[in-house]
This record gives sequence, C-alpha cells and structure tokens, in this order.
Amino acid sequence: MTIDINTLLAWGATYKKVSKDEVIFNEGGHCSFYHQLVSGSIRWVNINDEGKEILQLMVEPGESFGDLPLFDDAPYAATSLANEDSVIIRLNKTTFLQLLRDNPETHFIFSKLLCENIRFKFLIVKALAEHNPERAVSELFNYFKQKKKNICTKCNKVKLTRQQIADMLGLRVETIIRTIRTMHEKGDLLVDKGKVYC
Repeated sequence: MTIDINTLLAWGATYKKVSKDEVIFNEGGHCSFYHQLVSGSIRWVNINDEGKEILQLMVEPGESFGDLPLFDDAPYAATSLANEDSVIIRLNKTTFLQLLRDNPETHFIFSKLLCENIRFKFLIVKALAEHNPERAVSELFNYFKQKKKNICTKCNKVKLTRQQIADMLGLRVETIIRTIRTMHEKGDLLVDKGKVYC
C-alpha cells in the first residue's frame, strides 16, 4: 500500500537514503518507525544460524515493510536489507498510529494490506506442505501475476532470480532450476535466454 508521500511529509516523515546491503532494521529489534520504500529495492529476510537468508518478501517502491510491530509492540520478525541503493520515507511510530486514527479510510486500506500479506504466507505454507515444487512455483507465480508484483506487467518476465524463488519457497536452488526446466518443457512457462516468463 502506498500512503501518499505528501501526507507522510505533512505528518513529519523524513527521507532516508540507504546503501546496497545496508541493514534498515534487524530481526528482534525494536520498532520506532513506519517505513515505506520510495525508490530502489528492499528484501525482508530471516537469517539462520549458518548465515543463510530465508527470503520473506521483496519490497517494491510504494510498499511499506516491517509493519507488524507497529501494532503489536513485539520486535521485528525479520531483518530488512537494501538490495541496491534505495530511498525510504519513515514516520515516527506514534505519529503514524495517530495518522491512522485520524484517517479511518487509510487505516482500513492498511488493514486490508496486512490481511493480504497473511494470505500470502498461508499460500506459501500450503504449497510447501504439499511437497510438490511445481505446484509451489506455479502458485507463487500465479499470486504474483494476480497482485502485479515481482512480474513485469507488460511481458510477464519474472523479476526474481532462481535463488530468490528458492529462498522464498524454502527449497534448494537446484530444485527450482529443475522445476522451472520441467515446467518449460511442459509449456507451463517460457524460459528465453535464461529469463523466466509466465
């Protein structure tokens, strides 16, 4: 969801530039701000004991991230890192909550977004529970097409790498490579010059 930048600025929000691979907040950290991506790309990950990233979400410009602790006062559930040099806009948590109280329509839209994110997690868990990589990849791509996220709306090119798809689905990259090849051979998707189209 995009909250109008002018609205955020009127409520005291500030811009912040972040460099590639810079940490915006850490899993387990305290939440002090509402964050919205203005330009660039952000990933939201959990990092296991071996240092491997488990990709939770790729954030695109206009989207907010790290929203749960704004409402439950618990720590961040994941770490947020810049994929490239990026610009975010952030608003103090207390002020953000007052903005929602004073603007019920914005609050309703924001609540709907939170529900969509929870549904996405249910989709991922269900796909993984079936132990069927083709179905998991298909469900993920169908969701992205429906939401017009992580897929080019003009040419249907998937914007995620095979490694990012694997990290998002909790599968090995080799499994994703084989699965995409099989789906291409069946005509379920197109692979051209290493790029995946659905």
